[in-house]
Amino acid sequence: MTTKRVLVMAVVLGIAAVSAAAAQENRVFELRTYFSPPGRLDDLQARFRQHTVKLFSKHGMTNIGYWLPIDNPDNKLVYLLAYPSREAREASWKAFFADADWQAVKRNTEANGPIVTKVESVLLGPTDYSPVVKPEAAGERVFELRIYTASAGNLDNLNARFRNHTVQLFQKHGMTNVGYWNPLEGQPGAGQTLIYILAHRSLDAAQASFAAFRQDPDWLAARQASEDKAGGSLTVKDGVKSVYLKATDFSPMR
Repeated sequence: MTTKRVLVMAVVLGIAAVSAAAAQENRVFELRTYFSPPGRLDDLQARFRQHTVKLFSKHGMTNIGYWLPIDNPDNKLVYLLAYPSREAREASWKAFFADADWQAVKRNTEANGPIVTKVESVLLGPTDYSPVVKPEAAGERVFELRIYTASAGNLDNLNARFRNHTVQLFQKHGMTNVGYWNPLEGQPGAGQTLIYILAHRSLDAAQASFAAFRQDPDWLAARQASEDKAGGSLTVKDGVKSVYLKATDFSPMR
Protein backbone atom coordinates (compact mmCIF):
# COMPACT_ATOMS: atom_id res chain seq x y z
CA MET A 1 0.00 0.00 0.00
CA THR A 2 1.43 3.39 -0.98
CA THR A 3 2.14 6.10 1.54
CA LYS A 4 -0.39 8.38 -0.16
CA ARG A 5 -3.13 5.75 0.13
CA VAL A 6 -2.31 5.18 3.81
CA LEU A 7 -2.61 8.90 4.49
CA VAL A 8 -5.93 9.12 2.64
CA MET A 9 -7.31 6.17 4.60
CA ALA A 10 -6.14 7.72 7.88
CA VAL A 11 -7.93 10.97 7.06
CA VAL A 12 -11.12 9.11 6.09
CA LEU A 13 -11.04 7.03 9.27
CA GLY A 14 -10.40 10.14 11.35
CA ILE A 15 -13.38 11.95 9.79
CA ALA A 16 -15.55 8.88 10.37
CA ALA A 17 -14.50 8.73 14.00
CA VAL A 18 -15.32 12.42 14.50
CA SER A 19 -18.71 11.95 12.81
CA ALA A 20 -19.52 8.95 15.00
CA ALA A 21 -18.59 10.86 18.14
CA ALA A 22 -20.65 13.87 17.06
CA ALA A 23 -23.66 11.63 16.45
CA GLN A 24 -23.53 10.55 20.10
CA GLU A 25 -23.30 14.11 21.40
CA ASN A 26 -26.85 15.39 21.04
CA ARG A 27 -27.37 16.67 24.58
CA VAL A 28 -28.27 20.18 25.65
CA PHE A 29 -25.62 21.93 27.73
CA GLU A 30 -25.84 24.90 30.03
CA LEU A 31 -22.94 27.18 30.87
CA ARG A 32 -23.66 29.04 34.10
CA THR A 33 -21.65 31.78 35.77
CA TYR A 34 -22.31 32.84 39.36
CA PHE A 35 -21.00 36.09 40.83
CA SER A 36 -20.43 36.04 44.58
CA PRO A 37 -20.18 39.04 46.94
CA PRO A 38 -16.71 39.85 48.30
CA GLY A 39 -15.69 37.33 50.90
CA ARG A 40 -18.46 34.84 50.10
CA LEU A 41 -16.97 32.76 47.29
CA ASP A 42 -15.77 30.11 49.74
CA ASP A 43 -19.30 29.87 51.14
CA LEU A 44 -20.70 29.45 47.64
CA GLN A 45 -18.22 26.69 46.88
CA ALA A 46 -19.05 24.98 50.16
CA ARG A 47 -22.73 24.95 49.23
CA PHE A 48 -21.98 23.33 45.89
CA ARG A 49 -19.50 20.89 47.41
CA GLN A 50 -21.77 19.74 50.21
CA HIS A 51 -25.23 20.04 48.67
CA THR A 52 -25.88 21.48 45.21
CA VAL A 53 -23.89 19.04 43.08
CA LYS A 54 -25.69 16.09 44.69
CA LEU A 55 -29.09 17.75 44.29
CA PHE A 56 -28.41 18.42 40.61
CA SER A 57 -27.67 14.72 40.13
CA LYS A 58 -30.78 13.79 42.08
CA HIS A 59 -32.87 15.76 39.61
CA GLY A 60 -31.35 14.31 36.45
CA MET A 61 -28.73 16.92 35.63
CA THR A 62 -25.25 15.79 34.60
CA ASN A 63 -22.47 17.66 36.38
CA ILE A 64 -19.67 18.20 33.85
CA GLY A 65 -17.28 20.69 35.40
CA TYR A 66 -16.92 23.47 37.97
CA TRP A 67 -14.18 26.07 37.65
CA LEU A 68 -12.82 29.28 39.11
CA PRO A 69 -11.07 31.81 36.85
CA ILE A 70 -7.37 31.96 37.69
CA ASP A 71 -7.68 35.75 37.63
CA ASN A 72 -10.97 36.19 39.50
CA PRO A 73 -11.61 39.79 40.63
CA ASP A 74 -15.38 39.32 40.21
CA ASN A 75 -15.59 36.23 42.45
CA LYS A 76 -16.97 33.99 39.72
CA LEU A 77 -17.87 30.32 39.77
CA VAL A 78 -18.28 28.89 36.26
CA TYR A 79 -19.89 25.52 35.66
CA LEU A 80 -21.27 23.30 32.93
CA LEU A 81 -24.27 20.98 33.11
CA ALA A 82 -25.77 18.62 30.52
CA TYR A 83 -29.33 17.39 29.96
CA PRO A 84 -30.96 14.89 27.60
CA SER A 85 -33.05 17.68 26.05
CA ARG A 86 -34.25 21.24 26.53
CA GLU A 87 -37.51 19.90 27.97
CA ALA A 88 -35.61 17.73 30.43
CA ARG A 89 -33.65 20.77 31.53
CA GLU A 90 -36.83 22.69 32.34
CA ALA A 91 -38.27 19.74 34.29
CA SER A 92 -35.05 19.23 36.25
CA TRP A 93 -34.78 22.83 37.36
CA LYS A 94 -38.46 22.95 38.30
CA ALA A 95 -38.03 19.88 40.51
CA PHE A 96 -34.77 21.22 41.96
CA PHE A 97 -36.29 24.54 43.04
CA ALA A 98 -39.28 22.73 44.57
CA ASP A 99 -37.07 20.32 46.51
CA ALA A 100 -37.45 20.83 50.27
CA ASP A 101 -33.80 19.89 50.79
CA TRP A 102 -32.67 22.64 48.42
CA GLN A 103 -34.95 25.18 50.05
CA ALA A 104 -33.48 24.34 53.47
CA VAL A 105 -29.91 24.53 52.15
CA LYS A 106 -30.54 27.89 50.51
CA ARG A 107 -32.15 29.28 53.66
CA ASN A 108 -29.34 28.06 55.92
CA THR A 109 -26.46 29.15 53.67
CA GLU A 110 -27.92 32.63 53.22
CA ALA A 111 -28.60 33.28 56.91
CA ASN A 112 -25.88 35.96 56.83
CA GLY A 113 -26.87 37.38 53.46
CA PRO A 114 -26.90 36.26 49.82
CA ILE A 115 -23.91 34.37 48.47
CA VAL A 116 -24.84 34.96 44.81
CA THR A 117 -25.41 38.46 43.42
CA LYS A 118 -25.84 37.61 39.73
CA VAL A 119 -26.33 34.55 37.53
CA GLU A 120 -25.54 34.33 33.83
CA SER A 121 -26.77 31.34 31.85
CA VAL A 122 -26.68 30.22 28.23
CA LEU A 123 -28.09 27.02 26.75
CA LEU A 124 -25.80 25.39 24.22
CA GLY A 125 -25.99 22.79 21.48
CA PRO A 126 -22.83 20.86 20.55
CA THR A 127 -21.36 21.51 17.13
CA ASP A 128 -21.16 18.59 14.73
CA TYR A 129 -17.40 18.40 15.29
CA SER A 130 -17.41 18.54 19.09
CA PRO A 131 -16.00 15.50 20.88
CA VAL A 132 -18.31 13.75 23.31
CA VAL A 133 -17.92 15.70 26.54
CA LYS A 134 -16.93 13.41 29.40
CA PRO A 135 -16.45 14.63 32.98
CA GLU A 136 -13.08 12.93 33.38
CA ALA A 137 -10.57 13.59 36.14
CA ALA A 138 -7.23 13.67 34.31
CA GLY A 139 -5.01 15.38 36.83
CA GLU A 140 -4.36 19.00 37.69
CA ARG A 141 -4.95 20.69 34.36
CA VAL A 142 -5.59 24.28 33.35
CA PHE A 143 -8.78 24.83 31.36
CA GLU A 144 -9.51 27.62 28.94
CA LEU A 145 -12.94 28.98 28.10
CA ARG A 146 -12.91 30.71 24.72
CA ILE A 147 -15.81 32.67 23.22
CA TYR A 148 -15.79 33.85 19.61
CA THR A 149 -18.24 36.35 18.16
CA ALA A 150 -18.53 35.80 14.43
CA SER A 151 -18.71 38.68 12.00
CA ALA A 152 -22.04 39.13 10.20
CA GLY A 153 -23.11 35.95 8.41
CA ASN A 154 -19.88 34.10 9.18
CA LEU A 155 -20.74 31.67 11.99
CA ASP A 156 -21.04 28.80 9.49
CA ASN A 157 -17.68 29.71 7.99
CA LEU A 158 -16.13 29.90 11.47
CA ASN A 159 -17.52 26.48 12.37
CA ALA A 160 -16.25 25.10 9.05
CA ARG A 161 -12.73 26.34 9.79
CA PHE A 162 -12.78 24.69 13.20
CA ARG A 163 -14.30 21.50 11.79
CA ASN A 164 -11.84 21.15 8.93
CA HIS A 165 -8.66 22.59 10.43
CA THR A 166 -8.51 24.22 13.86
CA VAL A 167 -9.58 21.30 16.06
CA GLN A 168 -6.95 19.01 14.54
CA LEU A 169 -4.27 21.71 14.77
CA PHE A 170 -5.05 22.32 18.44
CA GLN A 171 -4.53 18.63 19.08
CA LYS A 172 -1.33 18.66 17.04
CA HIS A 173 0.07 21.33 19.34
CA GLY A 174 -0.74 19.57 22.60
CA MET A 175 -4.13 21.06 23.47
CA THR A 176 -7.05 18.89 24.54
CA ASN A 177 -10.37 19.65 22.85
CA VAL A 178 -13.01 19.38 25.59
CA GLY A 179 -16.11 20.59 23.76
CA TYR A 180 -17.48 23.02 21.17
CA TRP A 181 -20.93 24.61 21.26
CA ASN A 182 -23.18 27.22 19.70
CA PRO A 183 -25.91 28.94 21.75
CA LEU A 184 -29.38 27.55 21.08
CA GLU A 185 -32.08 29.62 19.40
CA GLY A 186 -33.33 32.38 21.66
CA GLN A 187 -30.21 32.35 23.83
CA PRO A 188 -27.67 35.18 24.20
CA GLY A 189 -25.32 35.14 21.23
CA ALA A 190 -27.42 32.72 19.16
CA GLY A 191 -26.46 32.73 15.49
CA GLN A 192 -23.15 34.51 16.02
CA THR A 193 -21.23 32.79 18.83
CA LEU A 194 -18.90 29.82 19.17
CA ILE A 195 -18.05 28.72 22.71
CA TYR A 196 -15.45 26.09 23.44
CA ILE A 197 -13.26 24.72 26.20
CA LEU A 198 -9.67 23.50 25.92
CA ALA A 199 -7.48 21.81 28.51
CA HIS A 200 -3.74 22.37 28.93
CA ARG A 201 -1.08 20.81 31.15
CA SER A 202 -0.33 24.23 32.65
CA LEU A 203 -0.46 27.94 31.88
CA ASP A 204 3.05 27.79 30.44
CA ALA A 205 2.02 24.85 28.26
CA ALA A 206 -1.03 26.78 27.03
CA GLN A 207 1.07 29.74 26.01
CA ALA A 208 3.65 27.52 24.28
CA SER A 209 0.94 25.59 22.43
CA PHE A 210 -0.73 28.72 21.12
CA ALA A 211 2.60 30.25 20.11
CA ALA A 212 3.37 27.15 18.02
CA PHE A 213 -0.19 27.01 16.65
CA ARG A 214 -0.14 30.61 15.47
CA GLN A 215 3.11 30.04 13.58
CA ASP A 216 2.01 26.77 11.99
CA PRO A 217 1.96 27.11 8.16
CA ASP A 218 -1.15 24.91 8.02
CA TRP A 219 -2.99 27.31 10.33
CA LEU A 220 -1.82 30.37 8.43
CA ALA A 221 -3.01 28.82 5.17
CA ALA A 222 -6.38 27.78 6.64
CA ARG A 223 -6.99 31.23 8.11
CA GLN A 224 -6.06 32.97 4.87
CA ALA A 225 -8.24 30.70 2.74
CA SER A 226 -11.25 31.07 5.06
CA GLU A 227 -10.92 34.85 5.20
CA ASP A 228 -10.49 35.11 1.43
CA LYS A 229 -13.68 33.09 0.99
CA ALA A 230 -15.61 35.22 3.49
CA GLY A 231 -14.19 38.54 2.31
CA GLY A 232 -12.63 39.38 5.65
CA SER A 233 -12.19 38.28 9.24
CA LEU A 234 -14.56 35.59 10.51
CA THR A 235 -14.80 37.34 13.90
CA VAL A 236 -15.71 40.88 14.86
CA LYS A 237 -13.07 43.25 16.21
CA ASP A 238 -12.08 42.11 19.73
CA GLY A 239 -14.41 39.17 19.18
CA VAL A 240 -12.19 36.53 20.77
CA LYS A 241 -12.36 36.23 24.55
CA SER A 242 -10.30 33.81 26.65
CA VAL A 243 -10.45 32.96 30.34
CA TYR A 244 -8.11 30.50 32.04
CA LEU A 245 -9.75 28.34 34.69
CA LYS A 246 -8.82 25.90 37.44
CA ALA A 247 -11.17 23.11 38.43
CA THR A 248 -12.67 23.20 41.91
CA ASP A 249 -12.05 20.28 44.28
CA PHE A 250 -15.64 19.09 43.68
CA SER A 251 -15.53 19.26 39.88
CA PRO A 252 -16.07 15.93 38.08
CA MET A 253 -13.90 17.21 35.21
CA ARG A 254 -10.37 17.97 36.34
